[in-house]
Amino acid sequence: MSTPTSDAILARMMALHPKIIDLTLDRVWRLLAALGNPQTDLPPVIHIAGTNGKGSTQAMIRAGLEAAGKRVHAYTSPHLARFHERIRLAGTLISEPDLTALLDECYAANGGDDITYFEITTCAAILAFARTPADYTLLEVGLGGRLDATNVLDTPALTIITPVSMDHEAFLGNTIEAIAGEKAGIIKRRVPCIVGPQDEAGLEVIEARAARLGAPVLAYGQHWHASPERDGMIYQDEVGLLDLPRPVLPGDHQIQNAGMALAALRHLGCDEAACLAAVTQASWPARMQRLRSGPLAEMAAVSGAELWLDGGHNPAAGHALASVLRSLPARPTHMICGMLNTKDARGYLAPLAEVADSLTALSIPGEAATLPASETAKAAQDVGLNASEAENVGAALDEILAHTPHARVLICGSLYLAGAVLRENG
Repeated sequence: MSTPTSDAILARMMALHPKIIDLTLDRVWRLLAALGNPQTDLPPVIHIAGTNGKGSTQAMIRAGLEAAGKRVHAYTSPHLARFHERIRLAGTLISEPDLTALLDECYAANGGDDITYFEITTCAAILAFARTPADYTLLEVGLGGRLDATNVLDTPALTIITPVSMDHEAFLGNTIEAIAGEKAGIIKRRVPCIVGPQDEAGLEVIEARAARLGAPVLAYGQHWHASPERDGMIYQDEVGLLDLPRPVLPGDHQIQNAGMALAALRHLGCDEAACLAAVTQASWPARMQRLRSGPLAEMAAVSGAELWLDGGHNPAAGHALASVLRSLPARPTHMICGMLNTKDARGYLAPLAEVADSLTALSIPGEAATLPASETAKAAQDVGLNASEAENVGAALDEILAHTPHARVLICGSLYLAGAVLRENG
């Protein structure tokens, strides 16, 4: 009898609970107890919540810690091309045999009970981290914070709340205060919390919870500062000033993300060399990533075009992406966009309408929750973009290059679309 693959077990897990998102911790606590409560045996945890910048901040912290010689676990979601990307054990993506055995064990321990895909796979990651020696565990929240499956730790070493903005309103609330309250649910008693740039209303909510729990707050603009400076960036806190290159991840918004990472590294006692590595060695795919190889990239290169990929999907991400595009040398810019039907398409596209010449809308392949291409095109037209539709990325790229061979082409709107592109592009 052949051994099932991780993909086969993951498919089985999808059937355990019909709802994709159902926020509660009860099912997670039950399964963790069946697994022997591995959450109590993790290497020191840095727990990261927020609306935007979680993944980039995590990537920079990991780069800094690894440059300091530390072994680092990392958990992130969603994955782009393969599920294995979600679980990094002591610096290395989990192997297929290890992942298969781990998922099989968790599936058996769950005993067929009701549990979501994200919950059971998060338990699998926690089990893997508990069994593998490391110096730190970087744990990224999936959705919200208070009721997220990762929020099962009594005493992390550090918590981080990246900028909070409107997203997932159906699950987290329809005000900044409500959403910030959900994110602030990761703050723990007397555990320091690094807080990135926030709206005043959101910051008040975060600071109030921290005060109730006696958790020291290290907030942007109060306890640390990060800003662009000519061709570099400046970071300053009570330890002193760092004059650093701009983050290798493009965009001014990455300076804020770098600031949060640097605040974390300094709090953990890392030196200037680790801080330099954080901004110069971090890698995070589908965050304004220039595609230079693979079939799609080669199609663009033959015409003298640039091909970029970004997975941002909410209004704040749209503003950040528009800022990055303005900073690049002038070039006709055409978007290929697919979004989920849970996102604010007009809010995301409005700032991009000021910097792009056209948008070609797609339905995201293989995604039941995709926004139909026709609706994405309508949202684009509503904010003033010239919009059309295409069957797939290749057809959209062909059409753009036929009319504008030297274009800058940006594929954007969803991490799920970004993942499909990375798989197709090899």
